[in-house]
Amino acid sequence: MKPALKVLVVLVVVYIIGCLGLLAAMYQPPSKFGKIMAKIENPVVFILFPFKRLWFVARGGDLEAGDAAPDLVLQKHGAVNETVRLSSFQGDRPVVLVFGSYT
Repeated sequence: MKPALKVLVVLVVVYIIGCLGLLAAMYQPPSKFGKIMAKIENPVVFILFPFKRLWFVARGGDLEAGDAAPDLVLQKHGAVNETVRLSSFQGDRPVVLVFGSYT
């Protein structure tokens, strides 16, 4: 086997292992994924690996348009021990969930 071909095979194997490692990290809970990504200082990772495509594979979910939203429980804003369940609003009126800051 020619040396150039050996180098190419090694690079392809390393690339595949890197993609699989990144994908495995993306399947972790957000807090653990954040800790993993905090250790990656070089932005070259985002250029070399198909980050966006891997993210959609790992976090895409299986809901389709028109499917019922999964039931969830959230803590009320400013309340310590008060929660609200999404299913408690079923049938009343449309519900809009805003994640993040809008200020």
